[in-house]
Amino acid sequence: MKVIIATDGSEYSKAAVEECCRMIIRPEDVEIKIVAAYENVYVVMGEPVAVSADYYQELTKAAANQADIFADEARRIVRERLDGRVKDVSVDVVNGSPEHMIVEIAKEWKANLIVVGSHGRGFWGRLLGSVSDAVVHHAPCSVLVVRH
Repeated sequence: MKVIIATDGSEYSKAAVEECCRMIIRPEDVEIKIVAAYENVYVVMGEPVAVSADYYQELTKAAANQADIFADEARRIVRERLDGRVKDVSVDVVNGSPEHMIVEIAKEWKANLIVVGSHGRGFWGRLLGSVSDAVVHHAPCSVLVVRH
C-alpha cells in the first residue's frame, strides 16, 4: 500500500501523522511518502516601501527550509511510531500550491491513500480555500482527513 502524508508542520498535520501511524497494522507492507509544499513569495503591489527582489528570494528560500524541517520531523515520527518496520519512508519537498502538488504527486506515485490534517475552519475555510477540501475533491485515491 502507498500512503502519502501531507504536512505543513502544524499541530493538525502532526495529528494526521500520528493517526496514520496508529492505523497501520502491517508496516512492512506500506510505503509512505511525506509531502511538504511551499509557495514562492510574490511582490505585493502597492507597497508603501520598495523591497528588493533579493528579499523575496530569501523569504522563498526560508519557506523551503521550513518545509524541509517539517517533512523531516514527520519522517522521524513515522519511524519512531512504526519502529522502523515500515517498508519505505520517502520525503518530497516541493514548490507549488499544496493542494495541487499533493494531488499531482498522488497521481504520479499511484498512491492508495492521502492523509491530511484539517484545521477545522468549516464553511469559511472551504470558502477561502482549504487544502484538505481541495485534496478530497481532486485526489485520485481515498483521502483521510484527520481532525485534531
